Amino acid sequence: MVNSIFGQTGTSIFESMSRLATETGAINLGQGFPEGFEPAPLIEAAVQALRDGPHQYPPMMGLPALRRAVAENAKRFLDLDVDWQSEVLVTSGATEALADTFFALLDQGDEVIVFEPVYDAYATLIRRAGAKVVPVRLTPPHWELPREALVKAITARTRLIVVNTPMNPIGKIFDPEELSFLADLAIAHDLIIVADEVYEHLVFDYRPFHSLFGVDAIRDRVVRIGSAGKSFSVTGWKVGYVTSSAGLLQPIARAHQYVTFTTPPALQAAVAVGLTLPDDYFSDLRRTLGARRDLLVRGLRDAGFDVADVPATYFAVADIGPLDPDGDDLAFCRRLTLEAGVTPVPVSSFYGDRDVKSHVRFCFAKTEETILTAIERLRQWREKEGWRAAS
Repeated sequence: MVNSIFGQTGTSIFESMSRLATETGAINLGQGFPEGFEPAPLIEAAVQALRDGPHQYPPMMGLPALRRAVAENAKRFLDLDVDWQSEVLVTSGATEALADTFFALLDQGDEVIVFEPVYDAYATLIRRAGAKVVPVRLTPPHWELPREALVKAITARTRLIVVNTPMNPIGKIFDPEELSFLADLAIAHDLIIVADEVYEHLVFDYRPFHSLFGVDAIRDRVVRIGSAGKSFSVTGWKVGYVTSSAGLLQPIARAHQYVTFTTPPALQAAVAVGLTLPDDYFSDLRRTLGARRDLLVRGLRDAGFDVADVPATYFAVADIGPLDPDGDDLAFCRRLTLEAGVTPVPVSSFYGDRDVKSHVRFCFAKTEETILTAIERLRQWREKEGWRAAS
């Protein structure tokens, strides 16, 4: 016998498409792992910390240096006032932070509103916490917040709303008016907002980013989640952090102590250095990623894909309707892998019913060489029989 929640969960689409890319030699633009963006001072700090130690359990809440750096980084870039001693927790990745939050704040029969397209871990973790997932759908091409549907989705059992901003996979940044609307709902219905803000430093073209934790009226109702993996392109390190009021953080920390208890101290020490890097690091990262975005988007459009603007994250979402008469984004991704040697992921995998099958996601956090090679493969594919058949 196995747990019914995990027993019904198959291999994630990211893992399965990555396996297919490896097996076929395709360029993997599906899974969101960056290539070559790691800042050298961060790596050197990790090496030094490994040499110097210590190598035993660090404090359960996280190294003071890192917790302080999280608070200072939030003040520097978002003008958020955070008490690092009572309002910051270090976790082994942002997904663990989500798990700790759901396990700590949900009970049997609670309901949680999530916005689709949605990171696939949300639903599984929420259900494992004993709660019910209530999806509210954003739809192409404008991906607008469906306010009326959101209001109708709230019931007496609603406990949390999960807001991913900037939003994976569509790059949507919730603006101040939308955040104010969400804040009013949270107050009116006594709700907590889980703000998944792991892409906070990956916002392009000088667009502003506003954190839900910065909405004064709901500061004590927001659990803000960040990720060193996204901010420093070290997704394998699995270092995340939770920022919330002390009252919310205490039960989350208790869940954390029974999930992972702690995070490797050398990685924590290095991330503390990373968060204190000068402003130039963060602006250069945005500028470089913005250039890679432009490179990939131009190439995709030249190959016949309809690609919307990409304001944030490191994903470009393409409408494949004109190229896919069968209306099956998963089959199209497999076909593109096999015929063109380029692997995206289907956006339908971000919907519970998997019925929005008109878009696929490409990652542009890659080297220029990788992107140019992928573009050339797509150009060649355009000239093949497969392209003409799809047209």
